[in-house]
Amino acid sequence: MSVTQARIAQYLAAAGIFVALAWQSDLTKFAVTNLVIQGVLFGVLASVPAYRTGHMSYVDLAWSWGLVEIGVLTLALGGIDSSLTVSVGVIYVVIGLRLGIWATLAGTTGALTGDAARYRYQRLHWETAGLRSERLSIQVEIMLRGMTNMSILAIPALLAAAHPRSLGVIEIVALVLWALFFGFESVADWQKAQFLERVERQAKRRTCEIGLWRYCRHPNYFGHWMQWNAVILLVLPTLISRRDDTAGALWVITLIGLLSISAALYYTLVYYTGAAPTEYYSAQSRPDYAEYQRTTNRFFPGRRRKDKPEPPSEPPTEVFPAVPQEFNGTQAFDPTVQINRSGWVVPTIE
Repeated sequence: MSVTQARIAQYLAAAGIFVALAWQSDLTKFAVTNLVIQGVLFGVLASVPAYRTGHMSYVDLAWSWGLVEIGVLTLALGGIDSSLTVSVGVIYVVIGLRLGIWATLAGTTGALTGDAARYRYQRLHWETAGLRSERLSIQVEIMLRGMTNMSILAIPALLAAAHPRSLGVIEIVALVLWALFFGFESVADWQKAQFLERVERQAKRRTCEIGLWRYCRHPNYFGHWMQWNAVILLVLPTLISRRDDTAGALWVITLIGLLSISAALYYTLVYYTGAAPTEYYSAQSRPDYAEYQRTTNRFFPGRRRKDKPEPPSEPPTEVFPAVPQEFNGTQAFDPTVQINRSGWVVPTIE
């Protein structure tokens, strides 16, 4: 599948899921309101500045504050009398603020004058795929991210707002899991930040292999992915309870959309804007990174290997063609340093 075909498929999927959500009368108000607000947020915070500067990093600003908006809308439309509604709303706000505050500070201090390495990495694939207009590609990717906030990433919030209810055993377990993995991600970022401070004082370029980073190469991404899996579990009983009151096709599409959050974020965090671009540059700038790849799991934590090498971390070639050999990766900064020092963990869906 080419990049263009993949984009079309993702646009159609997001649009179809949104229609299925808006078609359900008790979800219509939330879905349409969120559609309008997300459109404004992504237009003002991402599309316009990206068009003016040619930098796609502004999409992180829109995406994060878009999650905050979903959380606030959940509390506004669902009320604060339901423990489930409050839990889901607060989770969206916390996840969004984690990046949103940093992205806002970065914008006001001039840190967004250049593009993040993960977006530079995408430019290489656009060029290899024969996509001639970089400005158009940036706008297409930004709007796709916005459609994600309008569709699949909003499903847990829509369900929680439409069905205020108390927490059952499954919901409590989900909340505990979310808190544990929020802490997991935060600890991973803190450990990386501490490591980078020591390395900078020593004026050396070394790979972080301390703490959680000893058991997988991207523990922060894993922790973020598991948080969204916990959110899925948190609202799954609510969706199941709607089975008899919702048209069969609409219920199935909603279920598919909810479960697709996990698959989409895994793909994004491993291949699209997460592990793949990070390791592409790290392997070129750190002499010890190849050994780290050989001995340490990429995404799922586990015991370190001694002899069995892991296949190289590369995105699927049918979606992302091989990066041109003539590209000099040493010209780009190391994304691991920029992302983890600030806790910049962004599950984009492209």
